[in-house]
Amino acid sequence: MTTAFTPIILNNLVTAVILLDEQLTMRYVNPAAEQLLSYSKRRLLGVRLPNLLQHSSLDIGLIQATLQSGQGLADSDVTFVIDGKRYTLELNASPISWQKELLILLELKPIDQQRRISQELSQHAQQQAAKELVRGLAHEIKNPLGGLRGAAQLLEKTLPDPCYTEYTQMIIEQADRLRNLVDRLLGPQRPGLQKIDNIHIVLEKVRQLVNLDCGENIQLHRDYDPSLPDFTMDSEQLEQAILNIVSNAALELQQVSGGNITLKTRTAHQALIQGKRYRIAAKIDIIDDGPGIPSEIQDTLFYPMVTAREGGTGLGLSIARNLVDQHHGKIEVVSWPGHTKFTIYLPIK
Repeated sequence: MTTAFTPIILNNLVTAVILLDEQLTMRYVNPAAEQLLSYSKRRLLGVRLPNLLQHSSLDIGLIQATLQSGQGLADSDVTFVIDGKRYTLELNASPISWQKELLILLELKPIDQQRRISQELSQHAQQQAAKELVRGLAHEIKNPLGGLRGAAQLLEKTLPDPCYTEYTQMIIEQADRLRNLVDRLLGPQRPGLQKIDNIHIVLEKVRQLVNLDCGENIQLHRDYDPSLPDFTMDSEQLEQAILNIVSNAALELQQVSGGNITLKTRTAHQALIQGKRYRIAAKIDIIDDGPGIPSEIQDTLFYPMVTAREGGTGLGLSIARNLVDQHHGKIEVVSWPGHTKFTIYLPIK
C-alpha cells in the first residue's frame, strides 16, 4: 500500500525532489523539479546539475561532499540562476543508499515570492527610518554651517589686509560644499509638478545624456513596448531617478572595459506595489552585463552612503528610490556576476 502511494506523493509535492549520483548527474526528478528547472524529465535525466546552473550562491561541491561526510546539508537562502532566471531557494541535501548505491536526495523549495514581499516591507520600513535619521542629522549639520559661513563673511569685512580674504573665502566655499552635500543627501522631499507624459521620452533623454558621457566601448540598447500608455508623472524627477541608475551601470562597465546596457519597458498586470495591488503598471528594466553587485550590500543598496565603488558617494540610488517612492512606485534589483537588473514599477491609474 505504502509503495503504491509513493509515486503519487512525489508527483504532487510542491517541493522539487531530485536524486543525484556521485557525479551530480540527475537520476530522478519529480514534476515540481521539472517546473523549477524549466525542462522535461526526458531532457533532465542523465544531465549533471551544475551544467544547468549559470550561477549558484552555494558551492556545488558542498552537495557532493555529503556523500563523503554522511552528513546532510541545509541552507535557507540559496540563489540559483537557471536559463537566465533567478530563483531563491530553501535547499536540503541528504545522502541515501538505494540498491547498494550511494545517492543524494536534493530538495529545493522556491521562496522568492514570500521573501520578496517580506523584504519589500522590511526595506520600506528601514528606508523610512534611515530618512528620518538623515533628516535629523542634516538639520544638526546645517545650523552650525550657516553660523560658520556668516561668521566668515563678517570676519572678511573687518580684515585689515585684503590678502587674508583668501582664508575666509576658503571657509565659505567649504561650508557651501558641505551644505550642498547635505541637500543632495536629503534629496527632494516633495513630489514635483505631475502631468500626463510618455515614459519613453524620459528614457530617450537619459539615453542621450549617458551616450554623451560613455565611450564607444559601452553600448546602450532600447527594447520599448509601444503599447505602454502615457500616465501621470513628474518627468524631471523620473529622468533623474533613471539617470542615477543608468549612470551607475555605465561607471561599473567603464571599470571592466565596457559592456551593454539595455533600457526595456513592459506593461505589468496586477502589480503589487508597496502592499497595494494595481490593475496595470509600467515596468522599466535597466539591465547591464557588468560584474554585478556584491551580495553583502544588495539588501542595503538603496540606503544613503552605501556604495561598493571607490570614490562613490552612495547617494544616487538613495535619491532614485526616494523619487520613485514619491510616484507610489518601487524599485527591485537582482544581480549576479555578468547580470544586473534594476526594475522600476510605476502604477498607472
